[in-house]
Amino acid sequence: MEATENQTTAEETLPTDQPETMPETPQETAPETMQASENGDKDLKFLFDIPLQISVEVGRSSLLIKELLQMREGYVIELDKLADEPLDLYVNSRLIARGEAVIVNEKFGLRLTEVVSQAERIEKLG
Repeated sequence: MEATENQTTAEETLPTDQPETMPETPQETAPETMQASENGDKDLKFLFDIPLQISVEVGRSSLLIKELLQMREGYVIELDKLADEPLDLYVNSRLIARGEAVIVNEKFGLRLTEVVSQAERIEKLG
């Protein structure tokens, strides 16, 4: 499956002035629960290559159809978030983290400032 505009790699989201290095393989970032264990747990490495849809939300608003039809170049839509609030990171339409916008090699990126706990993410799956 080809990458879309919304899909990104770890290299694109990290600022170049950061001393942090990203692991080269998914196995290095996987939690211990994703690795095969001595207890005979099923190896889930095959999941590492499944593409995910990633999107960053700046804010939301609602409009009347009348307003939508009146839109022209230069029209401004007021969003529900304040300018200093963190942006929301969604993976497959599920909130995963929040962060601040950064510029990386003349492209937008997102520096994560808060990650939704694994327990909260699992709870929202139901």
